[in-house]
Amino acid sequence: MTSTQNAVNAAEVHPRAVLDKLPRYAAGKPPVAIEGLESYKLSSNENPLPPIPAVLEAIADTTAVNRYPDPVANALRSELAEFLDVPMEDIVTGTGSLGALNQILATFAGQNDDGPPDEVVYPWRSFEAYPISVGLSGANSVQVPVKEDGTHDLHAMADAVNDRTKIVLLCTPNNPTGPSLTTAEIEWFIAQVPSDVIVIIDEAYQEFVRDPEVVNGIEMYKKYSNVISLRTFSKAHGLANLRVGYSISNPELTQYLRVSAVPFGVSSVGEHAAIASLRNFDQVKERVQSLVDERERVTTGLKKLGWFVPEAQGNFIWLQLGENTQEFAALAGEQALSVRAFGDEGIRVSIGEPEANTRFLELCSVYPKPPAFPQGS
Repeated sequence: MTSTQNAVNAAEVHPRAVLDKLPRYAAGKPPVAIEGLESYKLSSNENPLPPIPAVLEAIADTTAVNRYPDPVANALRSELAEFLDVPMEDIVTGTGSLGALNQILATFAGQNDDGPPDEVVYPWRSFEAYPISVGLSGANSVQVPVKEDGTHDLHAMADAVNDRTKIVLLCTPNNPTGPSLTTAEIEWFIAQVPSDVIVIIDEAYQEFVRDPEVVNGIEMYKKYSNVISLRTFSKAHGLANLRVGYSISNPELTQYLRVSAVPFGVSSVGEHAAIASLRNFDQVKERVQSLVDERERVTTGLKKLGWFVPEAQGNFIWLQLGENTQEFAALAGEQALSVRAFGDEGIRVSIGEPEANTRFLELCSVYPKPPAFPQGS
């Protein structure tokens, strides 16, 4: 077949119309090499520390990669059940928390044959994969702007719920802005939502939270049958490359989620690594605390410099730079730092190695903040 024929055939292929409406996922870019400077990637909310030694040993000892893994990751689910004090049957694994989310969307929201599509309500700006995942499910996104301080506008989100709403997504801590939701806020919100609307509490950064008032999704799922807690091993455990996540919900929901769950979604390498990390969680906590300490150093340093920083409960901070966003990102690049720029809204900076964090603070100390930039702490 000639190249011309291939081109003609390709032109006859038509993807789903929704693809023209969806944004493309923009992963954090690696830093540009600058002579004389060590480069640091602060653009992807990755854990800059490697997994603990026991995890590396578990990875090295997993050799039967020519065989399929357990399709439902029973060993990991059993370990998680004991670790979290929940029934094993309430846990459904996925390829990271995003994979687990996609399973939920595929199960409970989408296009309808006899009417308009379902709706999924979520804050915006939030995790940029949300509109892609919701769109691919066939459902419509209902984006509710976050408040000036980066927090969810729960009253507006409650008002956005209607008889077409199937799912509400709550991201806590909110990526990329940083603030978390409290137990009291979630309790109030759930009371406003019909019991047949699923409330997902996305807790990808849960281990980094230090505010005792912040909600615990596990407690909410135990109390409310329409709540799903979404978690991952990518961040705190440092297993982003292995794609291990899970959702926790009541049997009324998991009975359907098991049908849509991707078979063999979690590899045996990922499963063994996650189990080893759970069994040595004290060591994981020490590493997480070192990053929390760095987060506090960075936020304190920024506030002393006069920068406004929304509450940071994850492993990242947010600068509301507005029209100066791209300029700041370029200046960071000149310092061998890659940061995550979001259009003309702001910059998300992951907490990285101490040297990287210090260099970032030095950049902020000399950057002329725009006149409209929020002041204070």
